[in-house]
Amino acid sequence: MDGRNFLRTGGMTAPDGADNKSAVAAAINHFGVTEADLRKVMAAALEKGGDYADLYFEHTFNNNVSLMDGKVNNCGSNIDFGMGVRVLAGDRSGYAYVEGVTLEEMLRAARTAARIASSGKAGVPVGLTEQTISQNRYAVTIPWEDVSVKEKIPYLEKLNEKIFSLDSRVRKVRAYLQDSTSHVLFCNSEGISYYDYRPMVSFMAVCIMEENGKMENGYAGRSYRRGFEFMTDDIIDVIAREVVDRTAILFKAIKPKGGEMPVVMGAGGSGILLHEAIGHAFEADFNRKDISIFSGQLNKKVCSEHINVVDDGTIPFNRGAVNFDDEGVEGQKTYIVREGVLTSYLHDRISARHYGVNPTGNGRRDTFRNVPIPRMRATYMEAGNMKEADIISTVKNGIFVDTFTNGQVQIGAGDFTFFVKSGYLIEDGKLTQPVKDINIIGNGPKALADITMVADNDRIDNGTWTCGKDGQSCPVTCGIPSALVSKLTVGGEN
Repeated sequence: MDGRNFLRTGGMTAPDGADNKSAVAAAINHFGVTEADLRKVMAAALEKGGDYADLYFEHTFNNNVSLMDGKVNNCGSNIDFGMGVRVLAGDRSGYAYVEGVTLEEMLRAARTAARIASSGKAGVPVGLTEQTISQNRYAVTIPWEDVSVKEKIPYLEKLNEKIFSLDSRVRKVRAYLQDSTSHVLFCNSEGISYYDYRPMVSFMAVCIMEENGKMENGYAGRSYRRGFEFMTDDIIDVIAREVVDRTAILFKAIKPKGGEMPVVMGAGGSGILLHEAIGHAFEADFNRKDISIFSGQLNKKVCSEHINVVDDGTIPFNRGAVNFDDEGVEGQKTYIVREGVLTSYLHDRISARHYGVNPTGNGRRDTFRNVPIPRMRATYMEAGNMKEADIISTVKNGIFVDTFTNGQVQIGAGDFTFFVKSGYLIEDGKLTQPVKDINIIGNGPKALADITMVADNDRIDNGTWTCGKDGQSCPVTCGIPSALVSKLTVGGEN
C-alpha cells in the first residue's frame, strides 16, 4: 500500500476520499478491511468471556539518510504493517498480533488472545463511534511520503558545511536525518474508534574536533512530530552551533574531585534525570505491583511545595505528543506532583481500573507487536520563582551539570547513576572551570525531596530522546528549570 494515497483535510490526515466519509471509514478502507470484519474479529476476541477487547492497526514508513566525510554514506527505508488484538478478562490479559489483515489472520489472532484471557462467559461489543479531537497536535504541511531522498540530501550537506565553517578544529562530521510516518487505526469493544496520522523527524549531528593532538566529540539534534517543513536554515544553524559549542568546551574541561556536594541541574536536558530516576517510579504498573518506592504514597507530600511535575501529551509538535494514546484515550496533561504532593500515577486502562480512576492517556506501545503499558510522554518540572544566577550564588562548592548521556536506574529502590558529558564547577557562587566525564549518583525520591530551589527558566529539551521499558521503545521528551539538589554523590577524581 502506498502511503502517498493519504490526503490531508480539515487539519486531520485521512486517506483519499475522506471528503465523503470519516477519517476512520477511510482508514478502514486503507487497511483493506471492512467494518463487518472488525465486528467479527471483536466478537471472536470476546467469545471466551473477555470483558474488554481492542484492535490496533498500524502502517508505518521509516526512512533514514546519513552523511559522513561530506558524502551520503547510508540510505534506507522500511515499511511495517500489521495489527494486534488485546483481550482483558478481570486481571488476565491476552495479546496476539499478525503481520497481515485478512479476516482469517485477524480471527486467528483474536481467538489466540481470547484463549489467554477467558472467563467462560462471552462478552458483547457495541457499535463503533468515531472519536474526534478539537485540534490536531501535529498537523503536517509537507508529508514525508512526498519527499524524495534527493530533496533531503542538501540539508545534510548544509549542516556539514555549517559545522566546518564555525571552527577550524573540526575534523569530522556525521549528519543524520530520520523520518517516519505512521497510520494508526484503533477500535475497541466499548465502541471507541479513531484514526491518527503520526509524523516524526529527527535531525542530528556528531562533531569530532582536534586541538594539539587531543580529540573530543559532541552531539546535538532535534526531533519533532513535523513534516518536511521542519527542514529550514534556522534548524541547521541551531544544531550546528550547539554541536560545535558542546564539543569545543570539552578541551577546557577537567574531571573534578568526587564526593557529596550540591548539584545545580541546568535547564532542559537535565530533565532526563527527572524522567529516569523519578518519572518511571510514577508509572502506575510499577506501583500497582508494589515495585516502585512511591507505592502507597498517593496524596502524600514527596517534595517541596514549590515543585510541580507534569507528564504532558498535548504539547504541539512535541516528540512525546499524542492525539490519542494507543488505547483510544485522548492525550492530556497530567500533574504527577502538584505543590509537592503526589497527585496521580501515570495510567493505562488496566492500572486505571485497578485504582478506580480514569486513564491518563499514557497507554503506549512500540508497535502493533506490543501490548500497551504505562509510558511517559513529555515529562517536565514547571518553573519556579528564582533566577538561575541567584541559585548558583548560594553554592560555595558544587557543580553545575547540563549535558547527560546514559544512565542506570533501579525502579524499586530508586537508586540511579548518570553519566554527565559536560558542566561547570561552582566555586564561591560562580561558574568557573568546565568539567566533563563525571557520574552523578543518588536516589530518585531522595533527590526529588532534596530539591530546595527552582528557577523560572523552565525548558523542554527537544532532542532525540527515546525511552526503553519492557523491551519496548517510545519517543519522549523531558524538561526542567534550573534546580538545586542540596546533595548528590559526584563520581570524579579521587
